[in-house]
Amino acid sequence: MNPSFEPVRQFLLGLQHRITSAVSAIDGNAFLIDAWQKPAGETLQGDGITQILENGKVFERAGCGFSHVRGPKLPPSATQHRPELSGSSFEAMGVSLVFHPRNPYVPTVHLNVRALLAKPESGEAVAWFGGGMDLTPYYGFDEDAKHFHTQCKHSLDGFDATYYPRFKKWCDEYFFLKHRNEPRGVGGIFFDDFAELGFEKSFAMMQSVGNAFNDAYLPIVERRMNTPYGERERNHQLYRRGRYVEFNLVWDRGTHFGLQSGGRTESILMSLPPMVSWSYQNTPEPGSPEEKLYAHYLVPQDWAQGA
Repeated sequence: MNPSFEPVRQFLLGLQHRITSAVSAIDGNAFLIDAWQKPAGETLQGDGITQILENGKVFERAGCGFSHVRGPKLPPSATQHRPELSGSSFEAMGVSLVFHPRNPYVPTVHLNVRALLAKPESGEAVAWFGGGMDLTPYYGFDEDAKHFHTQCKHSLDGFDATYYPRFKKWCDEYFFLKHRNEPRGVGGIFFDDFAELGFEKSFAMMQSVGNAFNDAYLPIVERRMNTPYGERERNHQLYRRGRYVEFNLVWDRGTHFGLQSGGRTESILMSLPPMVSWSYQNTPEPGSPEEKLYAHYLVPQDWAQGA
């Protein structure tokens, strides 16, 4: 292992622990901890820790995984913007989470922070970082979207004031279901193939984003988790979860990277919700809260204005 990657590993393990501990305290239930190691002889080698909480009081499914893998050849999803590294051996590690709440008034959330080291046969090793977080409400609230985006902005402002608008736009464009011409949610921030600050400062920025997660998301959970709801809200939640499944399976580069590189399928697909539904040409009632999700919250806007 490249020695410079050891601090990255230790940060990611600590981040996973801090997030799952905080979520467990809110839910009142513990995460199942599943430490794993790729079997000898497989093309992809490495280890990880999958933590998952299912059927909790607050979270129907909350998965948070750490993985650290090494392989002989970068998969196509990792070299589409770096063709010169095609065929390189690699080392990759990251923390990825998706939390699916029980209450439809609590939004689903995603976070990923990762580092990748490519080792071409000729030339020096190349390292870069990626990640971000985004919020997917079923019933939107302006104060929630503003809070989430403000925390995202603050995590980046200490590095460069242009990063938040740049990474917000990147998020809006990335978490977009092209086949439906529809954003996944209210967005957040997203960056990839990032090394422009040099290794140490790029790593510091990735840490800042990861460390902002609890403050960005958990206050929203605590604000909404006891809101009364009924069958109508639950049905809307299950229908909208279908969009999450569609994006993760059809468009998400992280899912593609894991499956193409021979990753651990059970861990890769823990981002999917436990219950979901689809219905043909579902159209929300005009003037309803469900219709407002499409008309107001699934429209990119400057949620962090003035922050």
